[in-house]
Amino acid sequence: MAKVYFVREEISIEIPVGTSVLEAEIQAGLAPDVPCGGQGTCGKCLVKVDGKPVLACQTKVEKDCQVEIPGKKNRGKILSEGFSRKVNFQPELQVKTVWLEKPETGEKKSEWERLVEDVYGISDNKRTSDVDYGCIKTDVKLAGSLYEKRSFNPEWQVAYTDEEILDLRPIVGVHEDSVHGVNSSGEKGDGIFTAAIDLGTTTIVGYLLDGRTGENLAVESRMNPQMQYGGDVIQRANYALEHGTETLSKCVQKTINKILESLIVKTQKAPKIASGRKKVNDQTVNGKTKSAEWMPGVEDIYQVSLVGNTCMHHLFLGIYPASLAHAPYTPAISQSLTLRAADYGIHIHPKGQLLLLPNIAGYIGADTSGCLLALRQDLKDEITLMLDIGTNTEMILGNKYGLAACSAASGPAFEGAKIQCGMRGLPGAIDHVKYEDGKWQYTTIGGEKPVGLCGSGLIDLVAELLRAGLLEKNGILHSGQERSDTFMLVPPQETVFAQCEQNMSEDAQSEKTECLQRNEKNGSGQSRFENDCGVYLTQKDIGEVQLAKAAIAAGIQLLLKKRSIEESQIQTVYLAGGFGNYMSAENAARIGLIPESFVKKVQCVGNIAGEGAKIALLNKNERHEIENAVRNMEFLELAACPEFQDCFVDELGFER
Repeated sequence: MAKVYFVREEISIEIPVGTSVLEAEIQAGLAPDVPCGGQGTCGKCLVKVDGKPVLACQTKVEKDCQVEIPGKKNRGKILSEGFSRKVNFQPELQVKTVWLEKPETGEKKSEWERLVEDVYGISDNKRTSDVDYGCIKTDVKLAGSLYEKRSFNPEWQVAYTDEEILDLRPIVGVHEDSVHGVNSSGEKGDGIFTAAIDLGTTTIVGYLLDGRTGENLAVESRMNPQMQYGGDVIQRANYALEHGTETLSKCVQKTINKILESLIVKTQKAPKIASGRKKVNDQTVNGKTKSAEWMPGVEDIYQVSLVGNTCMHHLFLGIYPASLAHAPYTPAISQSLTLRAADYGIHIHPKGQLLLLPNIAGYIGADTSGCLLALRQDLKDEITLMLDIGTNTEMILGNKYGLAACSAASGPAFEGAKIQCGMRGLPGAIDHVKYEDGKWQYTTIGGEKPVGLCGSGLIDLVAELLRAGLLEKNGILHSGQERSDTFMLVPPQETVFAQCEQNMSEDAQSEKTECLQRNEKNGSGQSRFENDCGVYLTQKDIGEVQLAKAAIAAGIQLLLKKRSIEESQIQTVYLAGGFGNYMSAENAARIGLIPESFVKKVQCVGNIAGEGAKIALLNKNERHEIENAVRNMEFLELAACPEFQDCFVDELGFER
């Protein structure tokens, strides 16, 4: 084992010798920028290991070392909250108190039948033969323990669903200052939890809910460890096709388990171990006395709902993504699922359930179903459009009279990939740009020295170049600078890299040169570090923006045509996800990403996929309604649409 200390973040972790520096960053909860998926071709993961500049993805940790990442506090802007609405609390997971009474002499009913009657409210005047016990899953182990449980204590708390009794728990002491006690129905008992997981391509966000009240208790987020195998879903699907799905699924399962453990700790009622409750219960049973204390653990989580795009969904489940990698890009599974969490490596209660919302079609996955569940466009009279902008931009258009969805292959430009100085929303990323009184102004995330351009800053810069007359409507850049095809926004001496250069020894400078030469040989072309580390925009970058925005704009126009809807009829445009939350709607319209008529209709709703995952736990009826809405939704496959190419070409320019 070797210890890795991240200097600026003041984080120390221990990892096996031979682990890459990139993997060490991910395990430390940091946010390495690796759009090439760790292939060593983009040069964006440059770090200093013991003072020497190296590519994190190509460097193995052989001994204890110190790692310095350009910029400060390398933690990304992870959006964990979003639009929320009132939801009637009608969960699938239910909790009640039952009394295990001693049977009378000559009683025909078994211990299990008596428990089922108590839990599901079957009236005593019904004959046992009339009760369909077959619809309730029989837990042989639990049934066999009922005599002993009844002898120990007649009062028990039951966690159950419509199909299954999940657990029978002893009633423990009631404390006013704890998360357990009297629940919303007046039932006594200790804590029962549920958790919602938004499995994103870049980040994974988890939410802990009180299973008896639906109250939000904690939120936790981490970077998706699959980034080291591919910066986008296409790269990860290709990795799975070549190497199998086990590595990709297990690394995500491990991270989700860490998130669940952190959520339990964040209740501030639990110790920093997940086995607390078990220890208390053992003492209770062995001593045959009730415990006055209770310590929650991950085994007190009885349901986990999970949303993600179709590729993330398949890789998590270990499904070989061949059908997604080749036309017509059909999911292997589309319906909603209720699975045993333990079968998929999720460490909660042994009988805990894993709920997955339905995939819609193609790359439009369960995360978009989560967005629909949060927004309920299917119930509205008004016509609305939902946009979740990313490498694949998903959109849903319509109202209660009908919905249509499509996915535009907009590419990763707005997520930092394929842009020379592009990056994700990390500290030091330029997130907003303005040209005023002949001067260029910008802000960075965290107020740090500039490192690069994130998506919102990229849109602002292109829009302001148009406004300043430095960018033609056909996309030709005339910067008026030394290189007319490159616009330097931030000179090298003002970036974070200037300090790195000043602190490098001659040996380190030599190492850097070799590193960049290696990078060029790997086919990455010109590295941003060869341009003296300023923050700039190239003619090629402009082209990438044109391709991305044209795909989205064409998707919007063809979806409108599909539903026979005019732009003016749309009353609300929902921008979902982290990128949409920080993007300027005015500048998005200026570059032609969205119609100008949408600007005043835009409502940023944040991480609504995660909100949808929570609602799936809070109301079982709404969850089933979304299944029907998805089943009846129209799907527009842009690649198969004969008008797409012409529409796409029409949207390439900056004519608006």
